[in-house]
Amino acid sequence: MFSINVTVTKGVHVIEVIGRMDGDTSPGVGERLDEAIAAGHNQLVLDLGSVDYISSPGLREIVRVYKLVYQGGGDLRIANVSERVMTVFELAGLDTTLHIYTSRMDAINSFE
Repeated sequence: MFSINVTVTKGVHVIEVIGRMDGDTSPGVGERLDEAIAAGHNQLVLDLGSVDYISSPGLREIVRVYKLVYQGGGDLRIANVSERVMTVFELAGLDTTLHIYTSRMDAINSFE
């Protein structure tokens, strides 16, 4: 099962991914993030609390969107990363580049 939920909390767009972020599903995540950016939203939270697997295409989408939103004066925050996904971030060196928070609300509140 794979799905993407988009909500807005305190003016921050939250994209919650449920399922695996792999070569088949990552483009959909990127499209949802691109839609938010195109609509003028530059404070984004990607909630990965229900992601148990992420592959290199998933990492590429996150980095691509991070660069895009950052160049536009905004930021992408990551929330609820499982140990397994965090290990992948660490191996890729993204744990020191991305802003990663333990909860969705911590990520949202970090924009205040």
